[in-house]
Amino acid sequence: MSKTVTLRISEDSYARFKAYAQVENRKLANAIETLAARQLEESVFVDRPEMDEILADKDLLKRLAAGSAQAKKLKGRFVG
Repeated sequence: MSKTVTLRISEDSYARFKAYAQVENRKLANAIETLAARQLEESVFVDRPEMDEILADKDLLKRLAAGSAQAKKLKGRFVG
């Protein structure tokens, strides 16, 4: 179910979003949602080539599995 969000943005940002929406032939709300979702995906998740590289690194996967097992047992330490 969709949710309604009230958003306060500058006049400049509004004009940029509106121009983007017009170029993409979208409603303003859809344009903002699309851009926000794209930014989240790019900043939170890895892209396909990066994930392929991670999955191909067997040593890394082994170390990640060992670290995960230690964390589940509350063993090990955090280094920072």
